Amino acid sequence: MKTPEELLREFAANPAGLADYAAQLQEQLAQAQAIIAQLKRQLFGAKADKLNKEQEQQLRQLVGDAQEQNQRPDPLSREVLEEALAQERAEQHQRAKERPRRHLPPVELEKRQTLLEPDDRICPASGQERKRIGQEVTTEYDYIAAKLIIHEIVRPKYGACDQSCCQGVTIAPLPARLVPQSKLGLGLAVYLLLSRFDDHIAYYTLERIFRERFGVVISRQQMVQWVEKVAHLLQAIYWLIWEELKAGDYLQIDESPVKVLDPEVKGKAGQGYLWFYSRPGGYVFLEFHQSRGRDGPRERLRGFHGTMETDGYELYDALRKEQPSRLKRIGCVSHARRKFYKALLESCSQALWFIGQMRQLYQLERALKNCSPEERRKRPAPESPRHLAGDEAAGRSDPGRPARPAQEHPGQRRALLAQRVYGPGRLSARRPI
Repeated sequence: MKTPEELLREFAANPAGLADYAAQLQEQLAQAQAIIAQLKRQLFGAKADKLNKEQEQQLRQLVGDAQEQNQRPDPLSREVLEEALAQERAEQHQRAKERPRRHLPPVELEKRQTLLEPDDRICPASGQERKRIGQEVTTEYDYIAAKLIIHEIVRPKYGACDQSCCQGVTIAPLPARLVPQSKLGLGLAVYLLLSRFDDHIAYYTLERIFRERFGVVISRQQMVQWVEKVAHLLQAIYWLIWEELKAGDYLQIDESPVKVLDPEVKGKAGQGYLWFYSRPGGYVFLEFHQSRGRDGPRERLRGFHGTMETDGYELYDALRKEQPSRLKRIGCVSHARRKFYKALLESCSQALWFIGQMRQLYQLERALKNCSPEERRKRPAPESPRHLAGDEAAGRSDPGRPARPAQEHPGQRRALLAQRVYGPGRLSARRPI
């Protein structure tokens, strides 16, 4: 905080700057007052409640802490953080240089050759054909545009022969079709699924492509109905993926909000959630629920025995407490590291130590990326990341919040990270999903 004399010297030739500075101070004061009011409601209930002497003393301490924070100089740790980020960017650049250059994949494609003969293949003087001594081949990748065709399955009918041995009419049986009694062919179904869910092309765009490029009208409603029928056929593979994940003893779980079109919600999109279940190097199982409650993951984890890696959402800990003998929970280092970076930007120099330990953990994970779980277990880990759960970490303040309820004690967070460090070799420090 600058003294009045320093402010007068700084803004003597710039009165407008002084007005801007005063406006900033007013804004900071309003924010501080709002925070104090919120803390007051959280700690002591409604404003109308009368505070006792002990509560008034606690409130005065909070106000003093806010004033002390406002008087702190600009954080010196910002420079340290920028240096750490620059070092990490340099490491990423070095890894990118060491990564092999990307070439077209060595796949076997259909080859079409164009033979170009020289004009003077026949000697103009002797009239004899020149001898071929070699060739030069120039290769280029070309694309043959897709086309929409009509596939007719013709089944001739045959009546009886001239003899009395034949009776009735004979016709070849109709082969199995993807969607019976529809005009959807297998190639068109694959194209719709890849275009919509792999290339993320909207249905109305596909409708326009069919109309403008092929002169065929296939409505969005028709495509949605086809995709729905094909999705039912793929449910067998869908559930097999989950059975394979559930058979293991380690799952990474996360949830993400998505906008959905709900016919009951008019004028705007509804809110839903996609729940992700996966493990490193395995499939990703997605399940949609309209809420973020525990009913969905509780039912999905029924029958699963093992460890789940999650973020700090309270629901996961509640699920663990329901089945403590069946479920174990570990934390995600990436989510925890964000809190330490935020604390470092707010002049908490103690957070720098934790960031350094996590960086070493990430370096170790990169070194063991291509190793099997057995090889990871055999390789000794460095000492410094182990201190994340040791006495040295216990003596350091845990950044993130000025006040924490009992169930969010720093020791519990360190225990989750300790399991992440000491976990079996198959686990990952960061969740790819």
